[in-house]
Amino acid sequence: MVATAIGFGLLAMLGWGLWAVFAKLATNTLPPALAMVISYATGTVIAFGYVLSQRGSFSVPTEGALLATVAGIFAGVAGVAFYSGLDLGRASVVTTVSALYFAVPVVVGILFLGEIIDAADVAGIGFAIVAVVLLAR
Repeated sequence: MVATAIGFGLLAMLGWGLWAVFAKLATNTLPPALAMVISYATGTVIAFGYVLSQRGSFSVPTEGALLATVAGIFAGVAGVAFYSGLDLGRASVVTTVSALYFAVPVVVGILFLGEIIDAADVAGIGFAIVAVVLLAR
């Protein structure tokens, strides 16, 4: 189970890494918002195809649909900001700074969900911040 999760995590890393490269290239010839719409529309088709390929029926509870909608709102805002950043700056800086998104759920988890972090977690976040500062110079 863990090996499969790590495998999917690595596939996601590779996919998002290549997505960022091609998104940067797309902003060389397209306005960032249009590049984002085309990219996200393509991703939506793939995701929809994946859902349709799953066996069995599925239901859409109202709470889950509402939470997914809110997640989509934040993803849309982040997408516009990401593509705009790519259009204006270096992909290495924009992608590195935006990759710190993982710190947001850590803070929210601590403040609102009662999650606990240890010294290794704090050190990891600290090293990530140092990396961003060094790469953004």
